[in-house]
Amino acid sequence: MFITPAYAQTAGAAGPDFSFFIMMALLFGIMYFIMIRPQQKKAKQHKAMIEAVRRGDQILTAGGLLGKVVKVKDDGEVEVEIADGVKVRVIRSTIASVISKTEPAA
Repeated sequence: MFITPAYAQTAGAAGPDFSFFIMMALLFGIMYFIMIRPQQKKAKQHKAMIEAVRRGDQILTAGGLLGKVVKVKDDGEVEVEIADGVKVRVIRSTIASVISKTEPAA
């Protein structure tokens, strides 16, 4: 009745317990395949899409602007026509998606 918990415990294991390390490795593996890998794949696809933007493509920017690419500059910018005679410069990384692609010139 007055036995302390220290006396009631069993003897400890003789060697080190590697189950914690195995569990942590499995947890990291699961996190990699569920979160990290798909995010890297999506970023790679977005980068390829941005690099493939050319004149005449219909795009959607992250700010919600729809427009047609008029000029592609080398310094990471594109010129987009959002209305007749209204052109804006947009940084390539803010392009959210390409709505319609134009055919390459022959």
